[in-house]
Amino acid sequence: MSLPVIALTNASTCLKDEQVEAMIPSLQRQVSRDFYAYWEIDCSLTFLPKNQALTPGWWQIVLIDSPDQAGALGYHEMTSNGTPLGKIFAGLDIQSGSSWTVTLSHELLEMLADPWINWCAQGSDGTIYALEVCDAVEADALGYEINGVLVSDFVTPSWFESTEADRIDFKKRISQPMEVARGGYVSVLDPATGWTQITADGPGGPPPPVGSRRQRRILTKERWRRSIL
Repeated sequence: MSLPVIALTNASTCLKDEQVEAMIPSLQRQVSRDFYAYWEIDCSLTFLPKNQALTPGWWQIVLIDSPDQAGALGYHEMTSNGTPLGKIFAGLDIQSGSSWTVTLSHELLEMLADPWINWCAQGSDGTIYALEVCDAVEADALGYEINGVLVSDFVTPSWFESTEADRIDFKKRISQPMEVARGGYVSVLDPATGWTQITADGPGGPPPPVGSRRQRRILTKERWRRSIL
């Protein structure tokens, strides 16, 4: 099976095309070296100028200035054609002091792990977790650099259940399955109430942004908003 091709497109005014294109070698290295070593998932990344049409079948991540869904720094959804589409709100990232490169890395890895936003994993404790590989260690401070570019940490399959892997998350920030690092969270399924969030301090947190990956877990697929892109 051929690797998915994911095009990065800069539709923001706060970043230059050259800045986004320069990210690709570091992101490709993270996916093909670090992420693949634990998840056996890979892709081919390319830069696509905003005035060029997307090749049919390609996935896409678009960098935009401001969020089209309140409170989101980035998320991924599907296009009207049913292909994965990531959105990174670089302007809000920069304004809030967050790293747009970490947000981009985060959404890229989670798009690869769960492209259709419907996969889950049962932990060794019997709990059903959303298959979100960066949320438990999502804080910028937990990221790491590749060639000077800050990227997101991610969990390995050992986060869900102990395996022979040498670590629970790539940068070894957490020490046991189902642990949530400070600044992270996980989404769990409560049979009675639906999807809820668990942080390092326990259940709770603000409601998920409308249209975000977390909110989609609550809705039936018929109610998902699909991008016109």
